Amino acid sequence: MSKTLAQISQAGTSIWLDDLSRERMIDNGKSRSLKSLIAEESVVGVTTNPAIFSSSISQSSLYSDDLKALAAKGYSAEQIITELTCSDVAKACDLFREVFLASGGVDGRVSIEVDPRFARDTKKTISQARDLWKKIDRPNLLIKVPATIEGLPAIQTLISEGISVNVTIIFSTKRYEQVLDAFIKGLEDRAQKSLPLSDIHSVASFFISRVDTEIDPRLKASASKEALDLLGKSAIANAHLAYQHFEEVLHSDRWQVLAKLGGNIQRPLWASTGVKDPNYDPTQYVMELVAPLCVNTMPEQTLNAVKAQGEFKGNAISGKYLDAAGVINQLTSIGIDIEEVAEKLEVEGIDKFIKPWLELIANVEAASK
Repeated sequence: MSKTLAQISQAGTSIWLDDLSRERMIDNGKSRSLKSLIAEESVVGVTTNPAIFSSSISQSSLYSDDLKALAAKGYSAEQIITELTCSDVAKACDLFREVFLASGGVDGRVSIEVDPRFARDTKKTISQARDLWKKIDRPNLLIKVPATIEGLPAIQTLISEGISVNVTIIFSTKRYEQVLDAFIKGLEDRAQKSLPLSDIHSVASFFISRVDTEIDPRLKASASKEALDLLGKSAIANAHLAYQHFEEVLHSDRWQVLAKLGGNIQRPLWASTGVKDPNYDPTQYVMELVAPLCVNTMPEQTLNAVKAQGEFKGNAISGKYLDAAGVINQLTSIGIDIEEVAEKLEVEGIDKFIKPWLELIANVEAASK
């Protein structure tokens, strides 16, 4: 087992894999199986998204027989996709069941996302989340809900109904604060009805690399020394400030009331942790975001980089909040508004999930014919 990956886990940051396919669930010699990653690389969970499923289903022959059989029964392309994705996620949940039980339900989690076209529709998000929760029927499932303004009431409703949620596409501390508040409100709704809280778990997926990908070109365009000194620092600083808010809520009187009733805090999850700029350390979005009660979901390429060259620094977040705030303040002085950046990235993030989803529907329709 990798020493660095083990150290990250021991420091309180759970390692999840940002990938799922049928190849992952068998030993085929092409990619590391989930079983081996669980046993050897400290992987304790899996996240998926529409782009991952589109790539998996479109490029693998392992889905062909099921696709043909479902098409022969008269299933539509979207119904076929639902059957295939739910089947994969259910099997992955079963693979992680021992991890789930050993961690007391904290880890061993597998995520599936609601249709990205519903990102601006609260009612449809809630309805499909309920359907997916019922259909997959696994206690270690997480339903991914986008952190749009329309997604916030959906988060509260689903948590209040006992559905564990992975809130996704978060780019700013302001939106993260709203997400954590919606989660807590959902638990408070349950508490008021004397319903149990202990079986509900949630993570808030704060996206990392895309922030630098958006801000770095603006810094280079500025060309001042102050701007150039900030290259590659915005995303990590942004995440550090989100964790600062997490710690404040964790120790608040409001949260302590729910904790005494068995509530489990919504953990920050660092997503999009693969480095986009080849000039950057491929492990920076992992090693600089290690802290207690976190999750880091990474593609296998990043996992391998951490295993090979990651330098463990212990808790890399707590105590660095003044430095993080300084970075954000410097961005503001240069004319870069982190909230404007976040709004732009949210719109682009939804589009980046809708496009592969539509392509997958088209591919399945063509295969069905």
